[in-house]
Formats: sequence, structure tokens, C-alpha cells
Amino acid sequence: MNVLKQSHHIRSLSDATTVAQLLSQQFALTAIERDRAGGTPKYERDLIRQSGLLSLSIPAELGGFSGRWQDVLDVVRIFAQADSSLAHVFAFHHLHLATIRLFGSPTQWHNWFKLTAEKSWFWGNALNPLDKRTTVKYQDQGWYEFSGKKSFCSGAIDSEMLIASAVDEPSGKLLIAAIPTARSGITLYHDWDNIGQRQTDSGSAIFERVRVEEKDMLLNPGPLSTPFASLRPLIAQLIFINMFLGIAEGAFAEAKHYTQNETRAWFLSDVEHANEDPYTLRHYGEFWLQLESLRLLNQHAIAKLQAAWDIGESLTADQRGEVSLAVATAKVAATRTSLDITSRIFEVTGARATHAALRLDRFWRNVRTQTLHDPVEYKLKDLGDWALNDRYPKASFYS
Repeated sequence: MNVLKQSHHIRSLSDATTVAQLLSQQFALTAIERDRAGGTPKYERDLIRQSGLLSLSIPAELGGFSGRWQDVLDVVRIFAQADSSLAHVFAFHHLHLATIRLFGSPTQWHNWFKLTAEKSWFWGNALNPLDKRTTVKYQDQGWYEFSGKKSFCSGAIDSEMLIASAVDEPSGKLLIAAIPTARSGITLYHDWDNIGQRQTDSGSAIFERVRVEEKDMLLNPGPLSTPFASLRPLIAQLIFINMFLGIAEGAFAEAKHYTQNETRAWFLSDVEHANEDPYTLRHYGEFWLQLESLRLLNQHAIAKLQAAWDIGESLTADQRGEVSLAVATAKVAATRTSLDITSRIFEVTGARATHAALRLDRFWRNVRTQTLHDPVEYKLKDLGDWALNDRYPKASFYS
């Protein structure tokens, strides 16, 4: 394992942003090369392990840093500015910690939180509620058996633990478990080769008669069983919002540097330098307006989530509904803003900026890949139903 400088390790909660920025700067040095290569960013994942940031959201009494959602999502956004694949796997790690907190019993999440902090575990994904090819059978001896295939298993490769779901055949219910990645019967495939998010290892997994003990099943209170447990999809959506915002900010920063240092003024502009071109300035003005608006919507949504999180098990359906509205609003804005800015940066950088070695298109490819996670049109439908009919979005794994 690589040795980090002391400045790259979080010693207290106040260090989190500084350490994230230092790591992000390091990730940026190889982001282009790694985007081209794809595969597992093992070295960078180990840097995150050693940084202590995997314990950011774990309570101090369980070995972590008692970070709030603002702290976690700030790191997600900072990482996404340089490399949204690493932002993705880091963010999903904390989503999975939230999953066992929301779906599991105190005994379960206390134990897993302590082990995660102590051993610097990375949690990976094998949940994907829309992929129901994995089934679970209860065995008379008191354990469960998972069998089948899963897709979009982001961060599963090079993880120590998995959050996995399977359909209970008799009832049709989706059951979720926390399983060691090295458990016999689990095979992870290196078959992720998409246009964007190329180092998230979001490929497939096979479960072949995998034994899962009752203590590893998240049954109490279980998935989406209460308004509080139903915060899980809203945390996931806020993760995407901060990834999209970070990607847009990263694209903006690279475009700005290129415009100031490389872009040539158009011969009809009557200015000497591209950064004085009135049409270029107009584009940058629009970029700024979009980013500032999204930042405010994002902060509002994070504050709503944190307030609901602090209420805990007493959270009401209406209070949960208020969070879902704030998150859906920010998600629509984040999708539109990130797709627009990552595409339009070429209008302010010029033809030479399309040189393949620069890979400025990686920002658009990453955000285009991730924005298809769930159709934004359904967020607009939910918002329209609230605006017209005063109905909160129904809780699901995507809203």
C-alpha cells in the first residue's frame, strides 16, 4: 500500500476539505490517462483509503469523524471536479453506510461502522433495484441463499464489502444484505467499458448460491419501510447532484484556463485576445449564472436532508416529502446545467480544443453517462404534480 504524506490524511473533521483538495489535485494529474485506460483506479482508491475519508460520515464514538452530509458531499464535489469516477465510488461508499444505517438494526450498523473505520473498508454496490435477476431463498437452517446476476455494480471491484439486493421468490419483495466481497460464490466481472465514468467498475456480478447469514440481512426496519428509511434514495440523488455540479465546475475551470491561455480571438471580433470577445464573455456569463443557481439549489437540498436526518426515526411522510421536492428541483437543474456547460465549453475554447490529447470531452461523456441513471423527466413530473396538485413525490428507490 502506498504511503501518504501526513497532509493527505484527515486528523479531524476540519481537515476533510483540505485533504480532499490535495487528493483531487493528485487525481487530476493522471485523469486524462486513466480515462483513456479505463479499469480499476487501484492506486487512487488506496490513497482514499489511507486518507481516512472513508470514515468521514461515521460517528466519532464508532471510530469516524462525525461528518454531516455537507461534509461528505463537499468531498464528492471536489473529487468530481478532477475525476468523477473516483467521486462516484467514494460517494457510493457513504451511500452504502447510510443504507445499513437506514435499513438495518443498531447492532448491525454499529458493528459495520466500527469495522469500516478500523480497517478502512471500501463498500461497493450490487443493489440495482431494477435488476431483479438475482433471487434469494430462505433455507430451513436459518440462512439465505443469493443466486443470479447483477448489473451496474459500481465500485464492487476492489471493495471489502457489498450492499446486494435479491428478490424473494415467494413474496416478490426486494431484500438487501451486507456481504463480504470475497464471499465464496461471488464473481465480479471487468466488463465495464462505457463512454464515461470509465473507472467506476460498474460492470456485472454473478452470485452462485452465496450463503448470507440472517445477521447480514437488512430486515429491521428494512428497505424504504419508514419515512426515515426512505431518505436513502434522496441521499443517492444528492450524490448525483454534487457529482454533476463538480463535473461542471471542473469543465468550467479547464475551459477558463484554455480560453485565457490558448484560444485565439476571432478575426471579426475587433479584440486582440479571446477573453475580451463579447460573445465569449456572454457564454461565460451564462455559465456563471447556471453554476451559481445550482450551487444555491444544492445547498438548500443538503440543508433539508440534514434536517430530516437529524430528526431520525420520528420523521413524518410530509417532512420527507419536503426533502424530496428540494432534491428533485436541484437534480433537474444539475442535469441541465452540467450537460449544457460540458457541451458548450468548446464554443469558448475553439477548434484546437478538440485535440484528442486534451480529452476535454471527458466531462460531457462522464455527465452524459451518469445523468441517464434515471430519467429526469420523471423528476419534472413529480415537481409538476406538486406544483399543480400539492402531492409530494412517492417514495421509491429513485425519488
